[in-house]
Amino acid sequence: MGLRLGDEAPNFTAVTTEGEISFHDWKQGSWAVFFSHPADFTPVCTTELGRTAALKGEFEKRNVKAIAVSVDSVEDHHGWAPDIGEVGGTDLNFPIIADPDRKVSELYDMIHPGEGDTSTVRSVFIIDPNNKIRLTLTYPKSVGRNFNEILRVIDALQATDANPIATPADWAPGDRVIAAPTLSTEEVQERFQNVEVRKPYLRFVDAP
Repeated sequence: MGLRLGDEAPNFTAVTTEGEISFHDWKQGSWAVFFSHPADFTPVCTTELGRTAALKGEFEKRNVKAIAVSVDSVEDHHGWAPDIGEVGGTDLNFPIIADPDRKVSELYDMIHPGEGDTSTVRSVFIIDPNNKIRLTLTYPKSVGRNFNEILRVIDALQATDANPIATPADWAPGDRVIAAPTLSTEEVQERFQNVEVRKPYLRFVDAP
């Protein structure tokens, strides 16, 4: 049985490019974007980790820590880091887990035998400050991730955690949101601004 939304993210201890960490202690009080990449010194992965490094400020605004994992050694990670910095324009500024024994990758079901080898696919886990898994994404090895979408989802999760709302299709920060169906229309009109009742169950409102 794989990990599902709402499950507690499994804890682990691992060696990283920033030393040994215990995952829950490392992320304590923060959100985390935990993602796997198939291998060091590969083209798509270099662009992805470079993009992650460049987004450090955006992640910090949202109280998010990024961490990556692959089955390569920490020595390979350190050797690869200059390429990440050169291609992405920002030095590596988040830890990469060394997982040569595949313990972490298998704990999170990041190795898919149908892909043809024992390296990880492009899995993403967004984990909240309570260590609950809030989103999972899995991309094939040939397709790079959309990190703007990862930021958008974090924004949506944080907004819907803070207020009785949901986000409609293609929502972006600043767009109008949907009042939770658990609220009556009267409650919606008392609580929110600029209420538009499209259906009794679909009430658009200005974001709080």
